[in-house]
Amino acid sequence: MTETTFVKPLSLAESKKKNYINIVKTHFNKKFGSDPSFYVRAPGRVNLIGEHIDYCGYAVFPMAIEQDILVAISLNGSNKINLTNVKESLYPDFTTSLDVLKIDSLNPKWYHYYLCGFLGMVEHASYDYLSSSSGLDIAVLGTVPPSAGLSSSSALVCAAALATMHAYSLSVSKLELASLSSKCERYIGTEGGGMDHAISVLAEPGSAKLIEFNPLQTTNVLLPEGAIFVIANSCVEINKAATSHYNIRVVECRLATQILAKACGLNVTEVSKLKDVQEFANIPVDQMEKKVKEVLHENPYSRTEVCQILELSDSEFETTLLSANTKFLQEFKLYQRALHVYQEASRVWRFKEICEKKSETSLLMLGQLMTESHASCRDLYECSHPDLDELVQLCLKAGALGSRLTGAGWGGCTVSLVPFEKVDNFLVDLKKNYYSKHFRLQELLDTAIFPTKPGGGAVIYED
Repeated sequence: MTETTFVKPLSLAESKKKNYINIVKTHFNKKFGSDPSFYVRAPGRVNLIGEHIDYCGYAVFPMAIEQDILVAISLNGSNKINLTNVKESLYPDFTTSLDVLKIDSLNPKWYHYYLCGFLGMVEHASYDYLSSSSGLDIAVLGTVPPSAGLSSSSALVCAAALATMHAYSLSVSKLELASLSSKCERYIGTEGGGMDHAISVLAEPGSAKLIEFNPLQTTNVLLPEGAIFVIANSCVEINKAATSHYNIRVVECRLATQILAKACGLNVTEVSKLKDVQEFANIPVDQMEKKVKEVLHENPYSRTEVCQILELSDSEFETTLLSANTKFLQEFKLYQRALHVYQEASRVWRFKEICEKKSETSLLMLGQLMTESHASCRDLYECSHPDLDELVQLCLKAGALGSRLTGAGWGGCTVSLVPFEKVDNFLVDLKKNYYSKHFRLQELLDTAIFPTKPGGGAVIYED
């Protein structure tokens, strides 16, 4: 599968998408004095269930959404990358020479995510961008709400990687692009698992995806009829690359993996994820809860205790198991994090089975799993937020069959399963009981709450 799989004539773009393309084209022309050579679209995503388990090796269940990142791009014959954003009052222009590219992982800006995708692609393809005039003019327009748990940053990374590939006539398969895009974001310090990039690249219209890892593979899953998923933004923003919350959870899962592996008599050097423990110990995932309760204690582990169990010095512990922005940690909640991961992994497979069986109670059972997932994210993984918890409860009271946070958490969005016949009243109730209570209503209605359906993945548009 070559890069030409991504290419579509601009004439086939939906009319709404053409309007956005015209906006970014006009901005490109205003900034650079010419029209772009081509356009790239990469969608955001909503994860229906399976939170914080992709980096533990487990399958997740997202779908792409209509909101996306659009990139207009042309080679400029120089050695500079010039980046501009249609929303330039929020996202200032940026220029850098190719020979001094630098990504700030401590204070990341919007353009650093683009540079992640650029560097990841040229390094993957071993393209010598310094030996010729490989500069680029780039204009960006994003309709994915930022810092909302809908993967605006990952969509930008995917769009950048795909745009770089096409601009330099490189050839990369869709699976390769999904994998390398995930690795790209680690330039900025995020130790993600790959879900966001996989769905942005590999999504297909009309279908959610079960995404499995190591190796990366996807399965289309049709959702039951009779209901729709509604996304509601709590309007609490968090940038996971600019805080340590996300990487702390990654580290806690890594430590739980090592201690569980040792207790199971496994070679800890061969085990890196919680899924590895389950598979190497040959224990069904739905029985790992028992193993967690046998091995791990509920009280937080001290740094000294973990070092003693794993027979590591403090310096070895810091070097081998902590990341740059987690070296300060002194306590770790291992029992709670591992318990969430194994229970959530089981919920994902039950969710898929219910979708495929399509019984009369399918929607009710899916809703129950979603609500259970939120409780686990709130209580065990501690990645929710009081406003998210309030929004979930209001969604349930307004008629949702199930509701949960989606994305990394600590803010961002909820996703709710709402019967078709209740959608209109559901939207009215949420606007009244959440948005009019907390915010100036009219400023948020267009983007804060919206029904959604599975959309397609990344694409290149050419005239």
